[in-house]
Amino acid sequence: MDLKTNLTPVLADTAPLTRSRLGVPSGLSPSYSSKGATFPHGPLLAIPRKKTGILEDVRSNGWLDAMKSSSPTHNKVSKDLSHGIGSSDAAYNSWLLKFPSALASFDQITNCAKGKRIVLFLDYDGTLSPIVDNPDCAFMSENMRDAVRKVAECFPTAIISGRRRDKVCEFVRVRELYYAGSHGMDIICPSRQSNSDNHPECVGSADEQGIEVNLFQPAAEFLPMIDEVLGLLKECTKDIEGATVENNKFCASVHYRNVNEESWDIVGQRVYDVLKEYPRLRLTHGRKVLEVRPVIDWDKGKAVTFLLEALGLNNCDDVLAIYVGDDRTDEDAFKALREVNKGCGILVSPTPKESNAVYSLRDPSEVMEFLTSLAVWKSSIQGL
Repeated sequence: MDLKTNLTPVLADTAPLTRSRLGVPSGLSPSYSSKGATFPHGPLLAIPRKKTGILEDVRSNGWLDAMKSSSPTHNKVSKDLSHGIGSSDAAYNSWLLKFPSALASFDQITNCAKGKRIVLFLDYDGTLSPIVDNPDCAFMSENMRDAVRKVAECFPTAIISGRRRDKVCEFVRVRELYYAGSHGMDIICPSRQSNSDNHPECVGSADEQGIEVNLFQPAAEFLPMIDEVLGLLKECTKDIEGATVENNKFCASVHYRNVNEESWDIVGQRVYDVLKEYPRLRLTHGRKVLEVRPVIDWDKGKAVTFLLEALGLNNCDDVLAIYVGDDRTDEDAFKALREVNKGCGILVSPTPKESNAVYSLRDPSEVMEFLTSLAVWKSSIQGL
C-alpha cells in the first residue's frame, strides 16, 4: 500500500460514541459549573498543497498564532498578570467557579463514587511530572511514584501519554499500571473480558511478568513513514538553536521550548514544508511542541474507550472513570467521558483556560495530593 497517496483512513471508530449511549452521574457536575468550550477533534486536518512565500503557509493556516497562544512566553504571562488575567487570584478564583478544584470538591467526587468502580487515567508530562526544558529529563518524584503505585493498588490505572510507551514505562516504573503511548496509538491492555480481540490490529502477547495482555497498535503500518519523516524533521531543524525532535514511535514531536520566539515561525514553516509531501500525516500542537501523527480516527478519547472495553467496563453502569491531564490532547478524553457520562476530566493548569474537563488542579503537587487522598479514601471504606 502506498501510504503517501492512499487517502483512505486505516481505522474507523470501532466503538462510536453515540447519543444512545449517553446516560456522568449528575452529582459529578457542580450546579454552578458549565461545559467548557468544545475543542477541535473528529474530522482530521487537511494539509493544503499550494506553495506560497516562506511564512505564508504557516500564517494562513494559523499555526504560528496557535504556537504562540498555546505556548505563552514569560513576558506574555507577566503582561497578562498586569491586566488581571492569567493566574492572578481574582481571575483564577473566578475560573474556579466553572472548573472547581478537585481537592476542594473531593467529598463530592467520592460521594458520587460510592458503589461504583473507579478507573483512573493519567497523562504524564505536566500531570505526574513538571514541564521541563529537556523532555528527556521529565522525571517524576519518588513521592509521586509512591502515590501512583498506591492508587494503582486500589483502582485500575492507566497512563495515556504522547510519549512513546517504552519511554513512559521507563519514567514511571510502576508495574501495576496499563500504558498507552503515542497518544493511545500504542497500548498494552489486559486480555481478560476484552472486546479488543475484535480489532485486527490487536496482538496477544505477554508482559514482563508473563501476564497475558493485548498489544494494540492501530497505526502500525505508519511506522516506516514516521521513521522517514523523523529523519527529515531532524535534518531540517538541526540549524535552529534549541529545536529538538523526539521519536515517539507513532508520532514525531518537534519541541521549540528552547527556541527564541523570533524563530518559532521558521520551526513551523519547516515542519509544515515536510508535511506537505505526506497527506496521510497531520500536524497538531501542544505546549511548545508540534506533533506529527498519522491521519487516523484515533486519539486519547478513543484510547480511554478502548481501555474501558478491554477491562470489561464500557457497558457497565457502576463505573466512574476519572481522567487527569494538562494538555490539549487530553481534551479528547475529557470530552469522551462527558459524552458517555461515565466520569469526569480533571484539568491540570495554573492558569484559567477553557476545557471539556469538570474539575481542575493547579499542578503535579496537587495531582499527587489528589491521588493520595483517593487511595486513603479507598482504604477507609474497605475498613468499614
